[in-house]
Amino acid sequence: MARAKKSEKGITENILQFPSNKSKKLKKILVAGGAGFLGSHLCESLLAADNDVICVDDLSTGRIENIKHLFDLPNFTFRRHDVRSPLNVRVDVIFNFAGPASSPAYQADPVGTLFTNIVGARNLLELARRRDATIIQASTSEVYGDSRVSPQREDHLGDVGTTGPRACHNEGTRCAEAQFFDFHRLYGLKVKVARIFNTYGPRMRPDDGRVISNFIVQALRNAPITIYGSGLQTRSFCYVDDLVGGFMKLFNSSPDVIGPINLGNPTELTMIDLAHRIIRLTNSKSPVVHMLAAVDDTKQRRPDISRAAGQLGWRPHVDIDDGLLATIDHFDGVLRHAAANN
Repeated sequence: MARAKKSEKGITENILQFPSNKSKKLKKILVAGGAGFLGSHLCESLLAADNDVICVDDLSTGRIENIKHLFDLPNFTFRRHDVRSPLNVRVDVIFNFAGPASSPAYQADPVGTLFTNIVGARNLLELARRRDATIIQASTSEVYGDSRVSPQREDHLGDVGTTGPRACHNEGTRCAEAQFFDFHRLYGLKVKVARIFNTYGPRMRPDDGRVISNFIVQALRNAPITIYGSGLQTRSFCYVDDLVGGFMKLFNSSPDVIGPINLGNPTELTMIDLAHRIIRLTNSKSPVVHMLAAVDDTKQRRPDISRAAGQLGWRPHVDIDDGLLATIDHFDGVLRHAAANN
């Protein structure tokens, strides 16, 4: 199996520090989808900032392995629950990260995905309303669809459709956003909305179907790297630590910062460039092969982050090669563990 090169710059790992002052009144924060790739990293950051964290996840795409190292911590609670059913807990802040974000996962259960995005958001909004809590929506750049505008600004209405295989995710999330702003206007609910652009890093699933996980796993196996279409389509990839840092900035922002706010890395890469970078970083012998273009595949994705910079003082900092090396190291360990147990 190919091995990743060591990064000269490297990635600084989060060091969890937990409350020593037991008399301090901690915020109770619910993270829906907290056992997922992004949600689990967010749980860690919230705990490190001295909060009580309730992780809610139905484990349809999230994994216990992502959060098991948190189970013995005094300020962490896990509750297995599907947000499509109402829940009632005492909370001060809610983060909605529930719902599959990779295309194979949401296309495997498009109706379930749609209802998680719509009904799940409604249930969490009602909980926030009952508890007078702030609620933060992890939205997605998919709300822009196959945009003909680049970079995408938050006032761009998008080029979207309701009939394609990605609509359950795109349109479901757009409906969730609409509910957030309606609850804010009608009830004065404290809401914040961030739109996530392609994020990568440790704890991604090797089978989640996202382009970075696909390419890395193929490269580590010296298997052909499959590019769908010409490979000239672009994405902008944000390392998970940067992304979670943006949500922490949003969490700590003043109540008048509502959004939507783009969170992503504006550095744009073609799929061909990404494939060759990963081949180089893994010392792989993988050839690159082209397959038929995927249905509804977005041709260009790049965020305008001027609003995040101005309102949150946030910009991503992790270099793409450093982030890829950390992610390669993660997948190398996952594949080696799987091989040792087969």
